[in-house]
Amino acid sequence: MGAGFSVVLSPPLVNLSPGLDDLPENCIALICMHLDPVEVCRLAGLCRVFKSAALADFVWESKLPSNYKFLVRMLFDKIPERMGKKDIYSLLSRPIKFDAATKEMWLDKRSGKMCMAVSWKGMRITGINDRRYWSHLPSDESRFHAVAYLKQVWWLEVSGELEFTFPVGTFGLFFRLQKGKPSKRNGRRVCNMDRVHGWDIKPVQFKLSCSNGQRAVSQWFLKQVGNWGYYHVGDFTAENSNTPIKIKYSMCQIDCTHPKGGLCLDSVIICPSELKEKLSEW
Repeated sequence: MGAGFSVVLSPPLVNLSPGLDDLPENCIALICMHLDPVEVCRLAGLCRVFKSAALADFVWESKLPSNYKFLVRMLFDKIPERMGKKDIYSLLSRPIKFDAATKEMWLDKRSGKMCMAVSWKGMRITGINDRRYWSHLPSDESRFHAVAYLKQVWWLEVSGELEFTFPVGTFGLFFRLQKGKPSKRNGRRVCNMDRVHGWDIKPVQFKLSCSNGQRAVSQWFLKQVGNWGYYHVGDFTAENSNTPIKIKYSMCQIDCTHPKGGLCLDSVIICPSELKEKLSEW
């Protein structure tokens, strides 16, 4: 007789320990609101639930500047009505030129703060079209691909103005200047200092005034040689992201007792005061 066997089948093993996919999506989204945009994007790569939470509109709206609707209307002719806030953030994080390409706006990718640059081409510069005093140099060191080079003048005066709706916050305004004429030789950057003179006798005066009554005056000796320097004119505060502010700014050295020359003018930078340490990265 054959032996009888009874086989007991065990139920399949089931992993009952919770995983990342078991976390509530709304809780993850709330966590994302306290992270910076770069961290949110990294979190989205963990799993499906994290990715879905990281795409929530209310998460990315919290990263956008308070004037983002104004920026979208001003900078883009037409965008899809149902475009997600993450896509809007991505669009605004890329440098966008406007006003005949004399100005550029972008969001700092990590903080979402709005920054702006104004080319020398968008300013009033005494004698800028007289090649005895100024030349226009192509440059890959400028956002605008060209800089103004001062050969020599007795009277230096540069001014500009803009009207813009800024997000709520405090902003600093800086002139981007360099002593010396930059060029390339055998593929390497060089800076010709032959024409640099007259900047150590008297300081350059910088002024800032706003339509809301804020004003600032500063004086700087231009000491940055061979590299770009950022000369702080002053700060202003925007208190309402729906109200435009008209800003006037200038730099001058009008002491006619001595000539000055050998200076490159690139742009004016406007950025949140807490980001001024990042100026050289831009």
